Amino acid sequence: PMPSPSLSHIGQIAVVVHDVERATAFYRDALGMKFLFAAPPNLAFFDAGGTRLMLSGASEPEFDHPGSILYFDVPDVRTAYPAFKARGVPFVDEPHVVAPMPDGDLWMTFFKDPDGNTMAIMSVLPRP
Repeated sequence: PMPSPSLSHIGQIAVVVHDVERATAFYRDALGMKFLFAAPPNLAFFDAGGTRLMLSGASEPEFDHPGSILYFDVPDVRTAYPAFKARGVPFVDEPHVVAPMPDGDLWMTFFKDPDGNTMAIMSVLPRP
């Protein structure tokens, strides 16, 4: 019998934006993400640690709204937060513990991109 397929690795994530040029500047300059390439008419691609992040306009009206929340791992959310904030990243809260994990505490803080998409940075940090 054929093995049942399963999903594990995410190859690409699409984020709907209204102004690809403005969003490209934010993801590249404020968030410091590695810009890969742009494709006509209105696409921009970034490397998110081996997963491709695609910025695009909504292909259909039903997709024209903020979508999934992306959680980016950083070494220490408590030190990344002020650095990103200084580059104009609009956070909606401050770094805080959201859950105890087997290897420490899960810290998180949320922000919005220029199109209102919710994103987060997170770290698992040792308990004091």
